Amino acid sequence: MVDHAPTAADKNKPAFSMDRKAGEHARTRRARIALAHDWLVAMRGGELVLDRIARIVRADHTPANLYTLFNSGAKLTEAIDAFPRVASRLNKLPMSGKLRRWMLAMYPSGVESLRIRLDRDHEHEPIGLLISTSSCAIKALAAPPGVPHICYCHTPARYLWSQQDEYSSGRGLAARLRKRGLSSKGDALREWDIKTVRTVDVFLANSNHTRELIQNVYQREARVVYPPVRTEFFTPATEERQDFWLVVSALEPYKRIDLAIEAAIIGRKRLMVVGSGSQAKALRKHAARVGKQVKKTRGVAGSVEFLGRVPDEQLRTLYQRARLLVFPQIEDLGIVALEAQACGCPVVARRAGGALETVLEGRTGSFFDEPNAQALLAAADACPKDAGENCRANAERFSEQVFDQAIRAEIARALRSGQR
Repeated sequence: MVDHAPTAADKNKPAFSMDRKAGEHARTRRARIALAHDWLVAMRGGELVLDRIARIVRADHTPANLYTLFNSGAKLTEAIDAFPRVASRLNKLPMSGKLRRWMLAMYPSGVESLRIRLDRDHEHEPIGLLISTSSCAIKALAAPPGVPHICYCHTPARYLWSQQDEYSSGRGLAARLRKRGLSSKGDALREWDIKTVRTVDVFLANSNHTRELIQNVYQREARVVYPPVRTEFFTPATEERQDFWLVVSALEPYKRIDLAIEAAIIGRKRLMVVGSGSQAKALRKHAARVGKQVKKTRGVAGSVEFLGRVPDEQLRTLYQRARLLVFPQIEDLGIVALEAQACGCPVVARRAGGALETVLEGRTGSFFDEPNAQALLAAADACPKDAGENCRANAERFSEQVFDQAIRAEIARALRSGQR
């Protein structure tokens, strides 16, 4: 965890002024803590962080509600599911399922509906702290007056600030609709995103990369708390590795799975793709199209197998057997790259973003600079083969135990601040 001096913006924020009921509650040993998360629909990297925070709150304090823009009702983990879920008014709309990403312009009103509900819940039974985990809009949820708000920020919204082109450049009708929506509503959403920064008292960043984005976009300091990696579950195996590449990712435009597909097919490699998302159909078509082109010119092409979402046990086996993991996107940190290394699997990553903090060049993987298939192939050739011990040692720096200690310290600090 890294400490930083407060900026002028931080110094201008009002000191906590707890109302009487909230102050009395915060002074008890077990505070009531509410959580907030962008949406609860599936388990991905952000939900793994939420799960760990939920475990800590359940163990040390008293869980309040879990507030979210969208709730599919899916069971996620025991810790997350133990929190009563409160969804925004947007969740009642017919398009709130798979089309929730097209509702960007409505997110501010959804967050406001949650604020009203949170205030009402606080009046009924005070909370001592709000913790949000955000990569989109939920960081804008204002806590009741005098209640501290910690935001664990995975990134300022990518589609607004850092990866607009990637979100607009996907394949198919969905990408064209996304591009049109961002073009017409982007400025207003950015203005709202900046305006609501004041709802957050403490920013925690999941990497130094994200810390810099928070500083550049929001003009706020953040402390770095790396996300938890399940190093006790993801472990190496004794059998030899097989000659296939692996991708584990949401199939979304900014993940750049198309680069991995092109490199594998051109390089005559076998690629297994784990994950689901809005680009699944378009990526399958892309793989078929590239395969036909390569066969026509070279006679032989690599193969791509789409596995969809797989159980954790199968994912662990894939990590344990793959020759390497391809990590072609610019990521805020990337728990997947660390899960692979925990299993002894080296990583070929884009030389940018959080990968610079998780991959050790020449020891646990290799980098490519240009986003094209040839650069990725060259990096794959340079990827170390006997990297198992180095990969495992590197992943252990990001264990759940390290995360738990840091989050407990942040919760204690916020509750102390709220009592002043």
